Amino acid sequence: MKKKIIFIIISLFILTICLPRNFSSSKEEFFTIQKGEGSKDIASNLEKDGIIWWNHLFRAYVLIRGTSDRMQAGTYQISPSMGILTLAEKFASGDVAEETITVPEGFTARQILSKIQELLPKSDPVNLAELEKHEGYLFPDTYVIPYDSELNRVIKMMTDNFDKKTTGLKITPQVVVMASILEKEVKTKEEKELVSGLLWKRLRTGWPLQVDAEMWTYENRGLPKEPICNPGLESILAALNPKDSLYWFYLATPEGKTIFSKTLEEHNIARAKYLK
Repeated sequence: MKKKIIFIIISLFILTICLPRNFSSSKEEFFTIQKGEGSKDIASNLEKDGIIWWNHLFRAYVLIRGTSDRMQAGTYQISPSMGILTLAEKFASGDVAEETITVPEGFTARQILSKIQELLPKSDPVNLAELEKHEGYLFPDTYVIPYDSELNRVIKMMTDNFDKKTTGLKITPQVVVMASILEKEVKTKEEKELVSGLLWKRLRTGWPLQVDAEMWTYENRGLPKEPICNPGLESILAALNPKDSLYWFYLATPEGKTIFSKTLEEHNIARAKYLK
């Protein structure tokens, strides 16, 4: 009988400390497992952060379960309402915290960095120059990005997406630069195709592009050397499929409407009318 009572007491004690520290807690926090940390470090940090009762029990559990060497580095979203069993499974499965980020068409590398910066490791200096190397090829889309992702991993996600979305298209650096200009200059598919035809025509005849989105084009002839933003698929397709027209000039009204003109005289009249 005495042994039975001791067994029950020990069982209740183990059950108690296996249970969450706070069933009713709705508070969530981030917990990071660094690369190279083992179960001893993880258990110690969990206890120190007030997530579990006793670090030795957590370590014993993962050793018995055979998951001690399977816990994956990363940042996790956890709370005191989670028990040892839940936490151990979460770490072993690599169920890291993630954030859904939408990158709009026309965002620059700097704007993208501002959007994802909170997800990158706090210990690593964020390198804008590295992101800018891929300007034009960081495809605008919605991404699910794990917290503490290395910048190179995020870049690869976006450039791989660019390659996927443009499969079968004749992409050249010049096409991407033109697409980036179209993305900044006009809004609709039809306008982009017309402006694409107009700008390619200016390039062929040696005219300066003179687009407001890139002041370099007022002082120099030809395309800028690098894309000025990250264009969406519609702008890329417009750059590849320019529409021929008699137009040589265009302007955007304050209301966002695009006015096309065939001659400089018509263009100047439009400027006087719409850009008072």
